[in-house]
Amino acid sequence: MTDDSTLGGYLEVHARPPAFEGSDGAAYSAAVYVDDSPDEDGRYGGAVLFVRWSEGGDRPVGHLESAFLVFGDTSEEAAAAVRALSLHEVKAELDRAIAGSEELSS
Repeated sequence: MTDDSTLGGYLEVHARPPAFEGSDGAAYSAAVYVDDSPDEDGRYGGAVLFVRWSEGGDRPVGHLESAFLVFGDTSEEAAAAVRALSLHEVKAELDRAIAGSEELSS
């Protein structure tokens, strides 16, 4: 049995990304993001990509990204570490990303 309280577990159990209401009231879904190439230390950064949905939920209207939250020696290792994040951690990162984007637009 897979635990759906993590990002990866949710993806596996429900065969779709988890959805969240952001602190801005908009709907977002969450996906795993891993950098295409390693950093200067040879590590791959992993983050969460948040797709913002229209008010009706019928189309994407933007996106936000968390900072790199994990690093791995391979892209697969980084992806596995992002997938291991709890949904509570993912939601907290969404709200941080929203707050950061609001600060930039002020």
